[in-house]
This record gives sequence, C-alpha cells and structure tokens, in this order.
Amino acid sequence: MQEARARAEAHAPYLRGLLRREADGILPLLDTDEPRAALHLALATALARHDPEAPAASLRAAKAGVALTVALADLAGLWPLEEVTLALSRAADSAIQCALDAAFAERGIPEGERRGLAVLGLGKLGSHELNYSSDVDLIVLHDPTTLPHRAQDDVDEAAVRLVRRMATLLSERTAEGYAWRVDLRLRPDPDSTPPSLRLAAAEAYYQSEALAWERAAFIRARTVAGDRGLGDGLLATLTPFLWRRSLDYSALAEIREVSARIRDHFGEVEAFGPGFDLKRGRGGIREVEFFAQTHQLIFGGREPALRAPATLDALKALAAEGRISAADADTLSAAYRHLRTLEHRLQMVADQQTHIIPRQAAERKAVAGLMGAPAWQDVARMTEPHLKRVGRIYDRLLESAEGKKLAERVPAEREAAIRWARAAGLADVELFAASLAVWRSGRPRSLRRPEAMAAFETVLPALAKAIGRGPDGRARLLRFDEFVQALPSGVQFWRLLVAHPPLAGLLASILATTPMLADSLARRPELIDVVIDPPPPLATLGEALAELGRPQPDEPLEPLLDRVRRWTAERRFRIGLDLLEGRRPPLDAARELSLMAEAGLVRLQAAVTHAFEARHGRVPEGELLVLALGRFGGQALTPQSDLDLVLLFTGDFRRQSDGPQPLSASTYFNRLGQRLLGALSAPTAEGPLYQVDTRLRPSGNQGLLVVSLDSFEAYQRDEAEIWETLALTRARPVSGSAHAQRLADAALERLLTCQRPPDTVLREAVDMRRMMDQHKPAGGPWDVKLMKGGLVDLEFLVAARALVAGTRVPPDLDAACGQLAPALRAAHAFLMGLLVILRLILPADRTAAPDRASLALLARACGKKNRNELRAELDEARKAVLQAWEETFHRKR
Repeated sequence: MQEARARAEAHAPYLRGLLRREADGILPLLDTDEPRAALHLALATALARHDPEAPAASLRAAKAGVALTVALADLAGLWPLEEVTLALSRAADSAIQCALDAAFAERGIPEGERRGLAVLGLGKLGSHELNYSSDVDLIVLHDPTTLPHRAQDDVDEAAVRLVRRMATLLSERTAEGYAWRVDLRLRPDPDSTPPSLRLAAAEAYYQSEALAWERAAFIRARTVAGDRGLGDGLLATLTPFLWRRSLDYSALAEIREVSARIRDHFGEVEAFGPGFDLKRGRGGIREVEFFAQTHQLIFGGREPALRAPATLDALKALAAEGRISAADADTLSAAYRHLRTLEHRLQMVADQQTHIIPRQAAERKAVAGLMGAPAWQDVARMTEPHLKRVGRIYDRLLESAEGKKLAERVPAEREAAIRWARAAGLADVELFAASLAVWRSGRPRSLRRPEAMAAFETVLPALAKAIGRGPDGRARLLRFDEFVQALPSGVQFWRLLVAHPPLAGLLASILATTPMLADSLARRPELIDVVIDPPPPLATLGEALAELGRPQPDEPLEPLLDRVRRWTAERRFRIGLDLLEGRRPPLDAARELSLMAEAGLVRLQAAVTHAFEARHGRVPEGELLVLALGRFGGQALTPQSDLDLVLLFTGDFRRQSDGPQPLSASTYFNRLGQRLLGALSAPTAEGPLYQVDTRLRPSGNQGLLVVSLDSFEAYQRDEAEIWETLALTRARPVSGSAHAQRLADAALERLLTCQRPPDTVLREAVDMRRMMDQHKPAGGPWDVKLMKGGLVDLEFLVAARALVAGTRVPPDLDAACGQLAPALRAAHAFLMGLLVILRLILPADRTAAPDRASLALLARACGKKNRNELRAELDEARKAVLQAWEETFHRKR
C-alpha cells in the first residue's frame, strides 16, 4: 500500500490532492496489516457520506473518498479490474440515488411516496465497468399515472425538474469539485425530447423505431436508481425487441459500419505511441467490446446465457457456448484488462476522461510511473502486442461481416424500372415504376435509412414478382405499397427478410391473400418473430391465463391493457399464419381464438375491478358476471369476430358498496361494466383489442348495460321474444367466481328447459330469420354465414329444435349438432372452417369476393384440390342445411 501511495504522490497531481484531502479521513483506515479488508471499509466509509439533507457537499466528499480508495486498491494490485470497475459503478449508483432523493425531498415528496420515476444506467455504468474518470450515461423515464407531483404542476414538467435537479447535484462544479458527470443524451432524439421520457413513449420507441446501436446500448442497461419496479419492468418488456430471436444482421452491419468510420476517423495515428487513442484506435478497447457485443446481438436472442452485460463476462460466455474460440476469448480478455488498466492510469493523472496517449514525454513518463514501469518504452512493449492481436481478431470479424451482401440495388431510372417490371411479368408496370420512385425517395419511414433501403432492394425483386403478377397483381401491388408506407421502421425488418428468404416468401403470401395479417404486420413488424419462434397452441383456459400472467396488486391498468393486446396480437397473427399455410384445422383455430378472448377478458376484469374497488369498495355478496353469446359463447371465434356479451351482477340490487365513495349496486356495476368494456375495446398504443356487442342484453340498447341476475332471469322468462331466447342457447358464463358462474348456469338451465308451444317457437324463429334477410341479406356467393343454407340458418334450426324439445344443448354448435342434428355435423364443420378462412383473407366488408389466389388458399385449407371441388362441397353442405330447415320448420327456406 505504501508503494502505491508513493506512486500516486509522485506521478498524479489529482491523486496527490486527494491524499492531502483525506489525510484525516480515508488514509488512517488504510494503515493496517489487512489491506484488502481496510480498502472495503474505506469504500463503505466514503459511501456513507452520502446525505440527501446536504446533497451537494456530501456527494463530492463521498466521491473524493471513493476515488482515492479505488486508485490505491488499483495501483497496489489488490483489486483486479473487475473489482475496480464494480466499486466505481456501485459508488455512482449510490450517488445517483442520493441526488434523486434530494430532488424529491426539495419538492416536498416524502420518502414513502417517491415512485413513478426510474433512472436507467447504460454503457459502462450499466455493465458495472465504469472508468476511473467517466461520465454516467443515463436514461430517465416516468409513469405519469404514479409520479407524485403538486396539484398545480404538469406531471411531465415535474419529472423534468426532478431530473434536472438530480443532474445538477451530481455534475455541477463547485468549490469542492463535482461528483459525477452526467450524460443524458442517449435517450431518443435528445435535441427534441425532454430529459425524462414517458414510460409508454419509451416503450413504443424501443419496440418499433430504435436503431441497431440503440438496441446494442441496452445490452448493458439496468435500473440504477428510483422506481426499480418501473425500470426493471420496461427492460423486461423490451427484452424480445433487444434480443432478437432471429440473427440480428441489422446490428451486425451497423456495428461494422461504425467500426469502419471509427478506424477512418482515428486512423491518422495507427501505431501505438503519442496521440494514439487507446479506446478507439485499431486493436483498442472499443474493438474488444464491439467484438463481444456483435456476437451477443447475433446469437443472444436464442441463447440467453450470452446476455452478460460486462465485456469480460460476455467473452467467457461466448467461449463456453462455442461461439468464439477459447484462445480468442483468452487473448481478448488479457488485452482488455491491460488496456483498461492503462486507460485508468491516463485518467488518474488529472481526473480527465481521456483515452489519448500523451504527446508530451513528461506526461508519458508520469503514466509509466503509475503503471510501475521504469520508462514509457516498457509500457509500449507491454501494450503493442495486445493491440496487434486484438486488431487481427477484429479484422476477421469485419471481413466476415463485409462478406454478407445486404444490398442489391435495382436501376433507379424510371425506364429501367419499367423494363424490369415488364420482363418480370408484373400486371401494372407503370404502377411499379411510380411506386419504386416513391420508395427510393425515402418518404416511407421504413426506408429512410440507407441500410434499410439497401436491404429492401435486395428482397424487392422476389417480392414484386410474387405479388405483382396475374390478374390481381395491380391490387396486390397497391396493398404492398400501403404496407411499405405503414411500416414504422424498416432496417431490422428488411434485413431480416434478406437473412431469411423464406420469410420474404411468407410476406408475399400474406400480402397476396390476407390484408388482415398484412395490416397487423405493418403496425407491428416485430410480429415476424412469431414465425421464427412460434408459441405452442393453447389447449385450455388455464394455459392462456398462465401465459398472460397474473396482474400484480399495484400494477397500473395501462401496462396491462398493452400487455393483453400484445399477447393477443402475437397469437392471433401466428394462428393466421398457420391457417394460411394449412398447419392448423380452422375449428381448432376458432377454439383457440375463443380461449384467448376469454383469458383477456378475465384478466382485464380482475384489474378493472381492483382499481374500481379502491375508490368505491365492494357490494356485499355482489359481483360482476359476464355471459358470452354467439360465436364467443360457442367457442368458435373467427379472426375478425366481435364479442357478444351480456353483463350481469349477482346479489341484491338494493345494496350499497362499502368504499370511500359508496354507490348503489346498480350504479356500481353499470359503471364497472363501462370500464370493462373500455378496457376491452379502447385503442391504446398497442391498438384495439376487440369490438364488443352488448345488444343482446334485456331491452337491447334501450336497457341498462348491467342488470342483476334475478332481473335478467325474470325478463327472459316473462318478457323476452323468442329470438332472444334462441340466442341464449349459445350462452355461457365466462367470468366471475365459480359460485357466480354456477348461479348463472342454473338460471340458463331453468330458462332453456321450460316448456314452450312448439308452433310459437317455430313461427317466431322463421319470422326473425325472414326479417334478418330483409335487413342484412347475404353479401355474395361466398357469404357462408348469411346465405340460404348457411351458418345462420343452421344456428337457427338447432336452437329452435332445442327450445321445442325443452332441452339445453351445449353452446358449442358442433356438440349441439351432435345432440340434435347429427347429419349436420359435417356441414357445420365445413361451413365454419370456410368462415374462419374467409374472415382471415377478406376485409370486413361481406360483399368482397375472394380472388383466384384466395380461392386456391380456401380450397387448400379445406382439404380440396381446387375451387371446383370447394364449390361442390359448399353446395352439398348448403343442401344438407336446407333439408334440415324444411324438416324443422315444415317449409322451404
């Protein structure tokens, strides 16, 4: 220890000043025969100086103690590099938290209420590898729903003031110096965004717009201060977007390009010596870090073991998993330790964030003295072999990356585009040429970056041929243009198609046959990941609920709304792809879509109810209960289905809730019901979830949204029209406690098994179906729902047979057919399968007719060789339904 103190005194003016400042503070603690224990005690003593009551002075006093302790531990060789950087990083964490606490305290916010604002550390702070004299790279985000602020203040302004005060306390130079330099510029577009980002905005940006280098920066991100649940939650949410499950060629290419620019810029001093940049020069620190990060970005999406934030840990993990050789890992690790140690010596001299070898001989001599070397030439002899070995290894990586052709440009001139389109057999060569000019102009957001355009033009020829040929080619080219214009970002997406040609073929198929999936993919390009790593099919409601996860008691509603919407969109997209490629029977898909809707409803109802109870309490012996009807009740949703719901409540309508703001039972449950419908249908940053139809409730749109179960049963028994009771044959409870669902099920049993005059049932059913024909006729030859002999006819006749028999049938129409009309099971399976596929490939407009490609897809999905076989099967199914109609109602349809 004495030798280290002597070197510090002799060669580093900054350390010399600290030795004098800490003569009565840290230094006496180090006069011991147990230097390692003494160093840890000294570090703890320094950190204990942090005091939010006197933040400016205490932060600077703590930093002085930390800086001296770490320097002596490093110079004495008692701490390895990893321990040195860890100590510096933990000290910075403590200082940031102290400054933030002080900023909250100055605004009168007590300790127990300091939530809703999180500080993320990136770069070397995030990976616990902080330099001896380093900035701390921070991104701050806040949740406007939970951040405490004065009533007269705008919540976003309140967050900005907190951040600015925190940064000032840390970095402002006073008579006692500064604590830590703060860099907030790593946030998105720092010139135009505030220093604290809204949580939702940050999440949206990093999921859809972040560039490769921004995602690479998050390899080393962690929450360092503030609301850790908030920060950790964002990082967890972003994990799939930061760690791509596909090979991240976008990040690889960008790192390659950055490396080339760095070498060009700092290449004027290539040889190690005066003016050489130890960080950015050839074979320097940055190349070791880029080497590790490049491999992490390529393979870390599929191999979580590679996601170590620290460079040395990452090299070790890459070697252990066989992604780099053990020899390369050892070589790079040894070089990294040496170069980082030399970098620290450069910075200890005057507490400067420098990486440049001094040009003055006297300054180089001082650095050599801190390294324990007799002369600078000895430092050079130790350093140059490391630089050469790193440079050679990194050259191999760059050569490999440059060997990948990520761009293949087509001629830019209009005439050349027309000639190519004509030779390719596109249906509308003028449209293609005009669209190509727009795409190359950079106007679409997804093509504004050169690397995005390069990758796009690589896949464009194959896409254009697959999409633009044939009689429907013009319409599909227009759809493709809409897709390109709608994509929020494109570098990663287009490069992914370059790296995986089958995905380009799949995109062409999607654009050619299913606008619904194309629109979904345009809104959320990351959905393409479910193609690479598909989730397993859901078999039970329990599986769906487990995937969604239980909402935490204090979880805000907004993140849950987005989480359910993301989960639903991903699974719906995957189901659509399976149907498109014939990998999943349509009826299985319909059932899984229903399980997804039920799981989402259950989770959202629980969260909405929890938030509502915080203000209004509970209604004793009462709860909200939801009945599913129609296709939702029958567990046969299509990709475009609404949810037919009836909302009820159990208990006595005369009761009152027991919360701070009590409500009568009817008011309570109607307000709660409105909130549930909003949670299901309101668009968020993740888009809409479901359209909800509640017109089947008592008295339709004229009645209350939510009525008591007793009132519902009385209405259905005494006042309801036959058509309303027909609808109940497909009703089932989907939410509420087991007790509440049993009560509802018992009520349905009583309503559906009571005796009714058969003639009345049959007559009113036919009248209602005739009225539907008048107000909502079939939309064309493929409207299998409303055509004569279609699904609605089948549903009517099965429901009518059940009411006439006084028998309750399962809501599942296939099971109901098995009980009351076995001959119709095959017809139902075919018609329902056809409807599921049609809802996938056609817009919501029922008058739309499938084109030739769509008809071929329909035939393939239904197990038919061609559209003629498909049409023949449809005719047979309709014939069976019409015959059953005549048998049931004793008249022709």
